[in-house]
Amino acid sequence: MRLSQFRPVTFREQALFRDHYSRYPQVHSDNLFSNMLCWNHYANYAYLQAKGTIVLCSTIQGRTRFRPPIGPRDPDLLEEVIRIAVEEGDEAPLVLVDTSTREWMEYLYPGLELHEDRDHFEYVYRAEDLARLPGGEYLTIRRQLNRFRKQCRPHLEEIAPHNLADVERFLHEWCEWKQCDEHPFLSEEKDAVLYAISHFTELGLSGLLIRIEGKVGAIAVFEELNRETAVVHFEKGLPDCEGIYKAINAETAAFLEERYTYINRESDMGVPGLREAKMRYHPHHMVEVSYALRDDLARLV
Repeated sequence: MRLSQFRPVTFREQALFRDHYSRYPQVHSDNLFSNMLCWNHYANYAYLQAKGTIVLCSTIQGRTRFRPPIGPRDPDLLEEVIRIAVEEGDEAPLVLVDTSTREWMEYLYPGLELHEDRDHFEYVYRAEDLARLPGGEYLTIRRQLNRFRKQCRPHLEEIAPHNLADVERFLHEWCEWKQCDEHPFLSEEKDAVLYAISHFTELGLSGLLIRIEGKVGAIAVFEELNRETAVVHFEKGLPDCEGIYKAINAETAAFLEERYTYINRESDMGVPGLREAKMRYHPHHMVEVSYALRDDLARLV
């Protein structure tokens, strides 16, 4: 296995990834095809097919990192991935090791130290909880949501070809408010979400928007992660009407709860305040991931 054998992830691979993931469903959203396409300008995703699996890597600001093979468990192939990670990767060259893969690796390599990557744990909620906000622990959120609905009189729509231009205008306004161009990560996210809207149908995405007095005030963009879980990739709102984020969250959950048991709302990326906001909704569980350091992996090959 050589880095030169990896090919860029492009739209041409959509059928390949959809077929492969139908047989090997994903639990972490970062591996999804749509996610890779939307963030390709930033993360430069590449893949290699080997022994019935797909091996992914990304290169961010010149640093390349690999993921464990997605597909049948093959110890020899895992060893090859570890070797190329040591040769071509940065100081933490193997990332997004999910719980079951971690258990497999620890069985194969007793004593290997894998480090929890808390910033990339994903938050998974019961769809019913987000939609209905039951009990005392959601009381404050329910009150804020009821006040929003009474004062702002929102109108809900599905995102579709006829309103994509409105969504795009909303996103530019959102970025002006957030001053995206002055913040490196927000600037990258702006490009990612605009790509998602520009290729909304081709990527098979779904979404909702809320209008206030005819103007788009919030959006959510989502898709299926696996048979029991939907994932919300983007959720944005303007500050014109207090409580609009809580509203788009609840409306999205109500839209999804009949088809999915869980909603994955992705990670907090270590962003200050975001962890507290996500914990306030009481996740059912977390998608835990780990990484390995190059020095530790080098002892294995």
